[in-house]
Amino acid sequence: MERKISTPSLFLLIILVGFPQISETIYTPSLPDIANSLHTSSSTIQLTLSIYFLGFAFGVFCWGRLSDSIGRRPAMLWGIFVYGFGSLGCYLSDSAALLLLCRFIQAFGASTGSVVTQTILRESVEVTKRHAVFAQISAALAFTPAIGPLIGGWVDQFLGFRAVFFTLVVMSVAIFIYTFASLPETRASGVSNVQTLPVLKRLVADRRIWAFAFMIGATNGILFSYYAEAPFIFMEYFHMTPGSFGFFGIFVALSSVFGAMLSKKLLNKFPAEKIILIGSLVSTFGAVCLTGFTLYGVNPSLLSLAFMVASIFTLLLGIGMSIPNCLSLALVNYSDVLGTAGAIFGLGYYVVVSLITSGMSYLHNGSLVTMPIYFLVLAILMSLVSNKMIVRHNTNRAIRDSR
Repeated sequence: MERKISTPSLFLLIILVGFPQISETIYTPSLPDIANSLHTSSSTIQLTLSIYFLGFAFGVFCWGRLSDSIGRRPAMLWGIFVYGFGSLGCYLSDSAALLLLCRFIQAFGASTGSVVTQTILRESVEVTKRHAVFAQISAALAFTPAIGPLIGGWVDQFLGFRAVFFTLVVMSVAIFIYTFASLPETRASGVSNVQTLPVLKRLVADRRIWAFAFMIGATNGILFSYYAEAPFIFMEYFHMTPGSFGFFGIFVALSSVFGAMLSKKLLNKFPAEKIILIGSLVSTFGAVCLTGFTLYGVNPSLLSLAFMVASIFTLLLGIGMSIPNCLSLALVNYSDVLGTAGAIFGLGYYVVVSLITSGMSYLHNGSLVTMPIYFLVLAILMSLVSNKMIVRHNTNRAIRDSR
């Protein structure tokens, strides 16, 4: 008799998929301070975000693959342990090179929260409810990148940037204990010993997978490139303190929350592919407004700040609409090998995220125009790819209807 798969609590799933995002952004208000303290350049310190996603990409593959072999629960617990070890290394780092290495280790461990949690969701929640659950989690997760700077900004302002990394050490211990006590095993019987190469061949030959890997990579790349560049824009140009910048991030995060909520409502009227296209077009409009505004000329006034925030809000609103549907649809044809497929797929799209955030670090030159133009190019590409997905979806539906 096949074992019934238990569904973990929604609160636990949000914590497990959210703590990597908090770790990505919690120290961003400290970036100027870290650069000064470690006697290195702003662009080098921005690479701590890019290296995080590179470590995340390799971790996603390893933990996703391991979760098929040893189970979802053990893979999650071991990943959280490695994450705590990397966080401790970040706290003790006394050079930019050591900080980069420890950020890689930290991300490698944290990635289990992404890939294993998504696998748990896909195998424990029935298909008819999955889009809505992903939208609910995405709405909650929209706050996690903003919670990071809020916490980090005030901790840095009063205790310094090292205390920010120590906060992550404490958080890793708390999450490990909660997960150990509450996370059930959800792996179905018969999915161990999945061979990687056949799954890889299936994914490489699947054009949908390539499209979703780009879309998820590009949306997350824009989001975290913003968090890498924003401290230098708002703290240096608009003269915000680390604490006020962290609080300001909550307002920006509302855009992703509204985007996820709007996506959930639109699912009653449109297929998920159509909502991805709508979200991409909304992001493109926001990027056009942001680019036009910065090209026209920005001054450090409240009015300029309001226009810039409104444009960024629109850009991230579209991303909030797209991400949950991309995540929900991506692996619908791989239910027999979810852990391994999720591992390979996650490796692919997190490499894209790392490349995009690295591009932002490379292009960083102190100009307000650089980020908007970069985002505009990416948003246009997203719109083109999502439009092609719609065409393919309609073609496949027409073929099915004609049979």
